[in-house]
Amino acid sequence: MTFWPELDRNTSARKLLLVYVSMSTTNRTNDTRERAIEEFRRHAGILRTKDALRAGIHPRTLYGLRDDGTVESLSRGIYRLADAPPLANPDLVAVAKRVPEGVICLLSALSFHEITTQIPHEIHLAIRRHAEAPRIDHPPVRVFWFSGEAFSEGIETHRLDSVPIRIYNREKTLADCFRYRNKIGLDTVLEALRLCRERKRIDVEALMRYAEIRRVREVMRPYLEAIL
Repeated sequence: MTFWPELDRNTSARKLLLVYVSMSTTNRTNDTRERAIEEFRRHAGILRTKDALRAGIHPRTLYGLRDDGTVESLSRGIYRLADAPPLANPDLVAVAKRVPEGVICLLSALSFHEITTQIPHEIHLAIRRHAEAPRIDHPPVRVFWFSGEAFSEGIETHRLDSVPIRIYNREKTLADCFRYRNKIGLDTVLEALRLCRERKRIDVEALMRYAEIRRVREVMRPYLEAIL
């Protein structure tokens, strides 16, 4: 007569234990998710996979956030909180996050400085000579290898969508475009010069200094005399 009551008590205890374990696991999971989301918020809502892992976010947690729609993929290896405000410059942000040591250059820099009517269909990115080309599936990126002062001079850092983005200044960009005039088109370079003249946004002394670095001073001179 005492066997069944004892069995019922043991069964109830096991059920209570399972419920407790389940609740504890759920609470730990929720806490882990919240900590991961807070880490995203501390980085303007955007994290690279390796930065997330370095911050202590477990891959299972990161991919769980992705699978339930809490974060979305901005580019391969870059995630962004889905409820964050829309990005004004998603392509530049994605490239800057993937290649923080790179510098936006040429047509992309002309577009940023608003001295071209061309619409870039790819991001032009400068990296140091001999550096490995980044593997980026989106957005389309065209890499240019610069060396020495050609890479290091004229860099500005702008915060776009709360993300620091390295971009060559206006005069350095013009000198670079003269250097690569056969690739981007001389008409595009001359249009940029005209727009700078019309808007009175050019430092000729700085431009000639960058032209010397890029070894296009003599090539550039007659165009400057004709346009400026």
